[in-house]
Formats: sequence, structure tokens, C-alpha cells
Amino acid sequence: MQRLVLPLPGNEIFATRLASQCDSELGRVEARRFPDGESYVRLHGNPSGRPVDLVCTLSQPDPQFLSLIFAAETARDLGASEVNLIAPYLAYMRQDKRFHEGECVTSLSFAKLISGVFDSMVTIDPHLHRHPQLSGLYTIPTATLHAAPLLADWIAQNIKDPLIIGPDEESEQWAGAIAKRIGAPHKVLHKTRFGDRSVDIEVPDLSEFMDRTPVLVDDIASSGKTLAVAARKLVAQGLRKPECVVVHALFADDAWNELVPLFSRITSTEAVPHLSNGIKLTPLFAEAIVKGLKD
Repeated sequence: MQRLVLPLPGNEIFATRLASQCDSELGRVEARRFPDGESYVRLHGNPSGRPVDLVCTLSQPDPQFLSLIFAAETARDLGASEVNLIAPYLAYMRQDKRFHEGECVTSLSFAKLISGVFDSMVTIDPHLHRHPQLSGLYTIPTATLHAAPLLADWIAQNIKDPLIIGPDEESEQWAGAIAKRIGAPHKVLHKTRFGDRSVDIEVPDLSEFMDRTPVLVDDIASSGKTLAVAARKLVAQGLRKPECVVVHALFADDAWNELVPLFSRITSTEAVPHLSNGIKLTPLFAEAIVKGLKD
């Protein structure tokens, strides 16, 4: 039975490519609000007797969540054989422990809500901290995809003589894997965080790489503070204006406007719709869906 791909509003481009590559039917989710703020949801496409893949990148999870859940429940009510979540960006991964008395461990709570509604989930590069796999949070089958090879290939094709730079210690594995794949040198910076929007970066002596183009690589660009400080310090050492390549282009508040002047180019994957998108992910997701899920 042919699969039915249903994008939540704002996810139509990704879903269209995905449906084509999975040989699935593309439907539509109509979602709007009544004057009192309640959600209206209607599915366009017949889910009866077939797998349904709901596509929703969760970069703005709170406004989207009820519509997503209502769409999933409706697909099941209308006879879907299974209802799966395709979430290129997975939210609520930050708060994975109780740092202060009375705090909600939102990553666990969110995982319970998703696991209670969907049969499986596919995502890419979730921001895992204390849980090495999503199976430590989610009770449904999950597929965790990785974008590093795609970033590496894009860099190799588009940037001459790159120097791969991870902006902090967490990015060591990232930067190292990308650099190894394309045979480029890499360095990792040291970050000290003073709050959500205040960081300092220590940059080692990079004078031996003056003939190379620094490329800052990271999984998430949110506030942009880490990338901004790193870019300024690289230029202060006399290096070329850097490039930036990221997976999840969140760019909260005014981050995008702050970062654009600091980089020669900013490129992201299509995990979060943004004008910086330049690296396709749908072939990776299509392969995971066709082959089945495995965390």
C-alpha cells in the first residue's frame, strides 16, 4: 500500500521532495485557528489502511504541537495502519535533567507525549547530551540520521582549501569527522558560557593556516553568539573571513542579521526552512523510511 505523506503547514517543500523520493502520495494538512484561539485541523488525503508520515520540523514546537497531535490522532481515527513523525528538527532536547528544584525535565515530558501518539519517528542530529541515543527518552522506534557526511561533501565541492573549525569542545566529533572525510585539517575552539546569550571563545594560534578558508561547522545555530564570537576572533588573528555550515538553522531573534556581516557565506541543511538552506536532506530521510527504522 502506497504511503501517505502529510506536511504540517510550513513543511510543504521538504514533504514534496520526500514523497517523490519515497514514491508516496503527497497529501495536505489544513490547519487554522478559530477566533477564540482553538485549532482546526483537516486532512486532505485518505489515510485508511496505509502508513501515514506526518512531516513537521519542530523549530517552533509550542505553536505547532496541538495541530500536530490532532493531525496524528485524525489519521489514526481514519484508519491509518501506522502514523509516523518525520521531524527534521527535534525540539525539547535541552532540559534533560533537573538542574534546580521544581524544574520540569521537558525532554522526558515531550518524549512521553510524542511516544504516546506516534508509532515511530525519524529525525536528524538531535542535540543529545546525557542520553547517547533517543531510545533513552522515547519508547517508540526512532531513526537518528547524521548530516556530517553531507556537510563534508558540500564543503569539499564548494570551498577551496578549507580549515574545519568546531566552535567548542562538543563539536570535536563533528569537526573531526567532516575533516577526515574530505582530507582537511581541523581545529576545535574552547568555549566558556556565562549564560544563554553570553560566551567567550579561546582560539589557538592558527597562523600556519593563513592560506586556508576557515569553516565553522555546528549542529545548531540558535542565538548565534558562539558563532559570532568565534568569527570575530578568527578574523582578529588575520585569517580570511570564515564560512559557516550548520545543520539546524534556528537563528533566534536577530541572530541572522548579526551573523551575516561576519561570514562570507552561511549555509544550512533544509532541516529548518530558511533562506540559508543549501544542503538537501530528503534523500537521507527517504532511505530511512524505505528501509525501516533503527536507532
